[in-house]
Amino acid sequence: MKPLRIGLFTDTFLPDQNGIVTSVGLLSDELRAQGHDVEIVAPDFPEQVETRADVCRVPSVKYMFLPTYRLAWPTRKDFERHYDVVHTHTPLTLGLAGARLARKWKVPHVATYHTHIEAYTHYVPGVTTLQRHTSAVTRAMSLYYGRADAVITPTAGMFDVLRRMQVRRPVVIPTSIDPRILRAAPPVQSPWPEGRRRLLTVGRLAREKRFDHVLDTLPALPEAHLVILGEGPEREHLEEHARRLGVADRVTFLGVKPWTDIGAYYRLAELFLFASDTETQGLVLQEAQLMGVPVVAVGARGTLSGVAHERSGYLVAPGDVNRLIRHARAILDDPQLWARLSAGARAFGATTTPAGVARQVLEVYAQVLGMPSEVSFPEAVPGHPRSSLVYDQ
Repeated sequence: MKPLRIGLFTDTFLPDQNGIVTSVGLLSDELRAQGHDVEIVAPDFPEQVETRADVCRVPSVKYMFLPTYRLAWPTRKDFERHYDVVHTHTPLTLGLAGARLARKWKVPHVATYHTHIEAYTHYVPGVTTLQRHTSAVTRAMSLYYGRADAVITPTAGMFDVLRRMQVRRPVVIPTSIDPRILRAAPPVQSPWPEGRRRLLTVGRLAREKRFDHVLDTLPALPEAHLVILGEGPEREHLEEHARRLGVADRVTFLGVKPWTDIGAYYRLAELFLFASDTETQGLVLQEAQLMGVPVVAVGARGTLSGVAHERSGYLVAPGDVNRLIRHARAILDDPQLWARLSAGARAFGATTTPAGVARQVLEVYAQVLGMPSEVSFPEAVPGHPRSSLVYDQ
């Protein structure tokens, strides 16, 4: 394939830390390593010291409903470069700008569906009610993704959502995690008290992530101490919830840590718990498993294919705290089960690599550009994607 000029448009990027940031950064790294000219178009942060040469910052304003986030406010003069392919990773202001530029320049628009937007409507007052009565958000997302020349989603579990958006041929390409960065993390002082069983959960502390259900497991696991790695608007609520449960002394809120250090916390953990039911993939599940940490997680949408049930951990139905407890108890009590699941987690977590994912994305670019392609992607067949996705019932 000839070298391409590629614009990756994202409404969230460094210094934010989340799955989209990781995905976009790794994709750019690998595409550039394969000889392509890549630019990441992202909101500016006034105090950010840029560490990457491939980022184009666009003026932004504080987002009043999430003060730690920046909302890009682009103008026409912010887009002077011309790309062969526009690849959007979010459907907000920069995603919309990328889609408009693709139409203006008459170049393909590829969109990755990272986030189930309907599950995040509570961040804008009144939108949840509007969505409930009019499905306005679903219709807007249908219009956005339905117009794209190709739509990528990280898991087959999101096919049902994309079908409702009338996306005809979604392509499943898992988001990659670079194991080298996780494994190279320098040692850190353990945040777990000596002698306690080491539970870990990671993510943005937000309502839809259901960290309250993870906390709900602790009264039944009296020998365990939970470390929560992440920050977000629900932290005070979660701290109060831990106090109400009587487990505040067995929870450590560690805040956000540099991406280069996160692997050290996975390395120290014995068990990873995750209760979110809104994920399109759940990259933290993949990170934990790459580091050999067995997982007990809610199986819903993207997470259904994020854990090898009974081989790398267990999946339970949304909201089923009792089964979260049951599986956590079984793993902590049985060293042989823990060892088997740890080995299975390493094997399952290593099923994708950044280079392999980038090659699959390039095949999508080749298809929308009308270039020769070496890989064919099957059309989604109703009912088919869920055939191998299970959780404990």
